[in-house]
Amino acid sequence: MIIPPDRLGRRLAKDRLGVNIMAGATLLVFLAFLSFVVLLIVKSRLIVFRYSLPELLLSSRWDPVNHTFGFFPSILGTFIVTLLSMAIAIPVSLLTAIYISEYLPKRTGKYLSSFIDVLAGIPSVVFGLCMLLVFVPLVAELAQRWFGIETTGMCILTAAITLSIMVFPIIVSLAVESLQALPREMRETSLSLGSTRWQMVKKVLLKGAGPGIISAILLGFGRALGETMAVAMVIGSRNTLPDSLFSAGQTLPSLIVSSFGEMMSVPEDQSALVFVALVLFLLVTVTNVSAKTVNNRLRKKWRY
Repeated sequence: MIIPPDRLGRRLAKDRLGVNIMAGATLLVFLAFLSFVVLLIVKSRLIVFRYSLPELLLSSRWDPVNHTFGFFPSILGTFIVTLLSMAIAIPVSLLTAIYISEYLPKRTGKYLSSFIDVLAGIPSVVFGLCMLLVFVPLVAELAQRWFGIETTGMCILTAAITLSIMVFPIIVSLAVESLQALPREMRETSLSLGSTRWQMVKKVLLKGAGPGIISAILLGFGRALGETMAVAMVIGSRNTLPDSLFSAGQTLPSLIVSSFGEMMSVPEDQSALVFVALVLFLLVTVTNVSAKTVNNRLRKKWRY
């Protein structure tokens, strides 16, 4: 079939228009990202010029009234809370995903997966409020009964438990999708060779779905690293080095939230908070880039 020249010209024009619109949208996203980075750098120049980076990043003293800005307790608290929450969430999430995908009846697993997807959309402030009403007094009581430690319950451990509950739906949902996306033949071949269902899961399915499961874990890690409101409600907001998991602490996001109102009116204090945001932005960016690199290498390794 021969297309008339005028109709072909209109098709090519529409194609060029579509390409230009997509290129413009991509450029707009890139410019928005770039402007965001430039804004953080410009607004944090005041604090960086007045204080050295080692003084800001490695000092443990936080006293804005006396012009002392030590971010090390918040940086350390961010990593402690995030890593502890992932240590709690990963094994529970993976076992749940395996049970839903491989052991539950398909219809029951479908309904349960839908329920878990709903949990992933609950606002973080709701999680924080529930933890404040339930887990904070529970942690305070158990710490006193089991360890003889006096605590309010607003501490590092409570914040980690809160984050683990928040990332649980994300890891489970993506891990279930990765397992269910594997071809049925993989299961049948393994079972036909005499493997038990658990051996099939451990030796075949987890390896086949490995890149997707790792992506789920890394996505959960990124969520935990940048979570703000729920952590700010239960961590105690004390910008000092914690001496135990039952001590009140601080993370970079919760530091911004807890100090936002009172510090934004003073230029130096405002610059300090923007610098916190810049440090958090760099941490999340480096983490995501590193995670993507590791994930790509694992995909290539397991593919062959």
